[in-house]
Amino acid sequence: MLLSHFSTYTLEAGTDEVGRGCLAGPVVAAAVILPKDYQNKELNDSKKMNASKRERLAQLIQQEALAWGIAEVDNKEVDQINVLNASFLAMTRAIQKLTPSPEFLLIDGNRFKSELTIPFECIVKGDGKYLSIAAASILAKTHRDALMKNYHEQEPYYAWDKNKGYPTKAHREGIRKHGISHLHRKTFQLLPSQLEIDF
Repeated sequence: MLLSHFSTYTLEAGTDEVGRGCLAGPVVAAAVILPKDYQNKELNDSKKMNASKRERLAQLIQQEALAWGIAEVDNKEVDQINVLNASFLAMTRAIQKLTPSPEFLLIDGNRFKSELTIPFECIVKGDGKYLSIAAASILAKTHRDALMKNYHEQEPYYAWDKNKGYPTKAHREGIRKHGISHLHRKTFQLLPSQLEIDF
């Protein structure tokens, strides 16, 4: 069972992001405030469960959380500010959507930078330690997966319905054959040899 709280604050938000390692699509982050003594034995790192379980838990989180928010930083912004800063920005935007506003933040990872003045703690692998971060990881993952499935309908060459934009063999073969889409991150190494890509 993951921990329910880190601080003594009642309104403690956990936040996590997904999509940093993708070649295409946005970085997506979520932030979640759970009730102080919330318990759910099923909540865990979103990467440790299958899609149907994530979808079911995402609905439950949205029903039972005190507040939740999801935000995106698109591929063009990723190219402009780099993927690490895009992660910070996505988490900041997700936190800003929370009503009520959190009094304390739990950030998945080892660092965080933001214009926010809310106190925070960075937790390495926090999505496997704290319920609120795990909940945020599930919301971010399900939201981004749904986005990439929709994008696959528009751009069917890259197998985004399966790889969600990550650098798989099928994805890179699609780039090699069809070039890049408007959703690809041009600052990323899209192919082992960039010579074959027409920007």
